Amino acid sequence: MADKAVPHFHNQDGLRVIHVGSKEFMCIGALPPFDHPHVFLDMGADDEIICQYCSTLYRYRGDLKAGTADPASCVWDDRARLAAE
Repeated sequence: MADKAVPHFHNQDGLRVIHVGSKEFMCIGALPPFDHPHVFLDMGADDEIICQYCSTLYRYRGDLKAGTADPASCVWDDRARLAAE
């Protein structure tokens, strides 16, 4: 399986804000099977964006590594899910 080039984040816990280290990423909403369509979000020159499906506010933080989030539990990795099945 190829690694994802675009990080995926979720908001299973219903957080008000998720800080991310990438300005381009996918939002999946809640964890599968309750996820929404996986949408590509691009902040461009801005430092925050709201997902049009789940209204999660994502805020860019330059001190985070690309593909990471605060809280770290908001990073979605389908390989971990597939291994558990």
